[in-house]
Amino acid sequence: METLPVSQLLNHKGHEVVTTTPTATVREAIRTMVDHNVGSILVMEDGTIAGIFTERDYLRRIVLQGRTSDTTQIREVMTADLVTVPPSCTVGECMQLMTEHKCRHLPVVKSDGSLRGLVSIGDCVKYVSEQAKNEVESLRSYISGGYTA
Repeated sequence: METLPVSQLLNHKGHEVVTTTPTATVREAIRTMVDHNVGSILVMEDGTIAGIFTERDYLRRIVLQGRTSDTTQIREVMTADLVTVPPSCTVGECMQLMTEHKCRHLPVVKSDGSLRGLVSIGDCVKYVSEQAKNEVESLRSYISGGYTA
């Protein structure tokens, strides 16, 4: 159930990733996140991932530290040390990595360093939930005699 490669999950979900630059202000990044209805934004510099900025980063590094969103640049408050996964990584492996590293988003990066997409814990849980529902329906059908080989 959790052995689906994230490349296939991205094919279903889509490969679009919301991005910003390190010099953008926090307010600009938050506006972009709100406009796209996402909880994180990848920070890109010269075509490579420089970091990620999340709602959690906002709470911890802006609100609690008394910074202002209008003057603070993303580079000052982004998470630079992030975990990435290859497209071959499975949904189950992604969930395990997110649990171990206490993160909710994993950029999917090909071996040449190019960004393929972004998976969230929500994406993974949604997939696992859909698979479980399908399995339950299949078992119900089998038990009631509706199963055909």
